[in-house]
Amino acid sequence: RLKNSHSTFLFRLKATASMGWWLNGGVWTVMMTIIISFVQADDPYRFFDWRVTYGNIYPLGIPQRGILINGQFPGPEIYSVTNDNLIINVHNDLDEPFLLSWNGVQLRKNSYQDGVYGTTCPIPPGKNYTYAIQVKDQIGSFFYFPSLALHKAAGGFGGLRILSRPRIPVPFPEPAGDLTFLIGDWYSHHDRKTLKALLDRGHKLPLPDAVLINGHGVSFSSSLTVQKGKTYRLRISNVGVQQSLNIKIRGHQMKLVEVEGTHTIQSMYTSLDVHVGQSYSVLVTMDQPENDYPILVATRFAARELLVGATLHYTNSRHSLSSASIPSQYQHPADEVDWSIKQARSIRTNLTASGPRPNPQGSYHYGQINISRTLVLDSSAGLVRRKQRYAINGVSFVPADTPLKLADYYKIGGVFKVGSIPEKPRSGGGGIRLDTAVMGAHHRAFLEIVFQNREKILQSYHLDGYSFWVVGMDRGTWSGESRREYNLRDAVSRSTTQVYPESWTAVYVALDNVGMWNLRSEFWARQYLGQQFYLRVYSPVPSLRDEYLLPSNVFLCGRASNRHKPTSTP
Repeated sequence: RLKNSHSTFLFRLKATASMGWWLNGGVWTVMMTIIISFVQADDPYRFFDWRVTYGNIYPLGIPQRGILINGQFPGPEIYSVTNDNLIINVHNDLDEPFLLSWNGVQLRKNSYQDGVYGTTCPIPPGKNYTYAIQVKDQIGSFFYFPSLALHKAAGGFGGLRILSRPRIPVPFPEPAGDLTFLIGDWYSHHDRKTLKALLDRGHKLPLPDAVLINGHGVSFSSSLTVQKGKTYRLRISNVGVQQSLNIKIRGHQMKLVEVEGTHTIQSMYTSLDVHVGQSYSVLVTMDQPENDYPILVATRFAARELLVGATLHYTNSRHSLSSASIPSQYQHPADEVDWSIKQARSIRTNLTASGPRPNPQGSYHYGQINISRTLVLDSSAGLVRRKQRYAINGVSFVPADTPLKLADYYKIGGVFKVGSIPEKPRSGGGGIRLDTAVMGAHHRAFLEIVFQNREKILQSYHLDGYSFWVVGMDRGTWSGESRREYNLRDAVSRSTTQVYPESWTAVYVALDNVGMWNLRSEFWARQYLGQQFYLRVYSPVPSLRDEYLLPSNVFLCGRASNRHKPTSTP
């Protein structure tokens, strides 16, 4: 099948020698030995050829220098189906190294392709790298983004959707349209190099200047045309740098149907909190008089309110919206935290719906599994050598000179030490120390992770390579007694969770994916200045059943520069 609008190809290929495809006027030769190292030959392939460049963008109506993919801001959307193999050839035409990461895609047995510095050498300027990933046993709404430095503040992000296979039932009728809404905060007065320089000098970031909807920050400069009586699916992702956002469509209800790959109980909402790094799918039925209605996105839990609007345009509407349609003040609840916690607890898994496989999502009884280990992760902020740093359990992450996964693969000593971050906060505090933080964990372990937030800001955490069950959240300090509040039946499974101010969130995760996986704050300044670590999920007996070999097209850097690349992979 050929999907012309996104220049993607879907083929069934055999594992032969090499094949050339004409894309964008040039020959792209793909060595099949790269591909078959991680996929089954019967699974379909989609090929993408992307060129990353600088270019002028106009999110607020004036030119800014942004990061484009194939000339687009936001970047091209990835359409895929469960178990598809995505072969994404990325040409770096920037003047600095570049990486893309795949937020929420689990990359089964394949952390080399995660696109974060702890696993992957950056793509040098003028070079290209072909990511080869499989969306194994996944459905849902996700996004990709540039993971190095502050590239994310300049663009380079886009939507990524994984559709169900044709014979797998979906728990709602096919909508009349399926649309992506990428929302996020935005800086217009500071470019991303200035923002990076501020962090490198030990300062905090200023507040963002605007909020964007699909790259538009001028209210009602973008619109969605709909037909009365039809139902549309909106895939909403917060791709911003730090701000939680709330979305509402005046006069319309949103029916939540999916969260980061999990079909949910289909509850109705008039507005929805979307925290940094999170993705939601809602159905909206066009059941109002045929007019134009504002789609409003506003900051939540913020020192300064930012607001932007897009137009929901009924085909026979004769009334257009203007800036006067934006309210002077967004209507927030009296107690934002209590309201948002209540909403978050209402988001639950649809136990009878199928996920990526025919069996119901509720067939895995996570609440009946014995916990093998509890991690309590406590964030903190402070100065180290008179520079701002952020930490987890008193350790502020500093990147090594070699990606950790490469050092692990080649057994290069001195790059990192497993256990360099404690699994619980140190009693009495003790300040912040700098280290290349890596925590070890056994393959097949079942973890309880508690995110403790003693700070007065809302936070958001993400774990690469996995989804986890959000079993509990509340104000105050977590203790063993807090387990009495856990939802052990139908908690939502996702890869990014919020932690409210002076509150805690607890998740369960089954460590069934060997690799080196990044656990991080989704507030990008905090991530950049140390609020992250790597979880080394380890199997004592290496096996291709558990983890694929290093891809033969891998870039080698740091202390791995002189090592031999694999010449072939099985």
